[in-house]
Amino acid sequence: MRRLILPMVLAAALALTGCGDSESAAPGAGPGAGSDVDLDLPVDGADAVRPACPFTAEQIAGFVGQQLDDEGNCSFGDGIALLTVTTASRVAGEMTYDYQRQQADQTYQSVTDLGVGDKGYLAVKDIAAEAVMINSAGTFTVTMSSFERLGAQSDGYAQAMRKLLDALPS
Repeated sequence: MRRLILPMVLAAALALTGCGDSESAAPGAGPGAGSDVDLDLPVDGADAVRPACPFTAEQIAGFVGQQLDDEGNCSFGDGIALLTVTTASRVAGEMTYDYQRQQADQTYQSVTDLGVGDKGYLAVKDIAAEAVMINSAGTFTVTMSSFERLGAQSDGYAQAMRKLLDALPS
């Protein structure tokens, strides 16, 4: 049963972010139009909008100090190092935040509250980092792994991640 929790949470999040064929909905139709699911949620329309990828490969290179290729879907890498930004609506982020935070507490050596945005945390270990920020622009989940230069510094991942988080739309 425990293995089914994450897929169920992700399925709910995808349903709320409106993933799928948005062109099948009638013009001017609200969330859930064009599907069999009636999402009668008491939220502002802006809270249900999934933001676009906020960065280019050049911007990411500035944050991490090395050139990365744009691999599509807001994923940047060089064959070893990988940085991914996953965006979701604010509503979807609120639904999954507690679970993500709990998983980070179990996976990373250090997990701290961001103190910016509506909710957020930064999780770091020697070879990787993860951050989740929920703000008025949406939800942003950033993961970084296998950056040799960042891992060689005691707080390299945290510094790079904070620069990146400061540049997110709000």
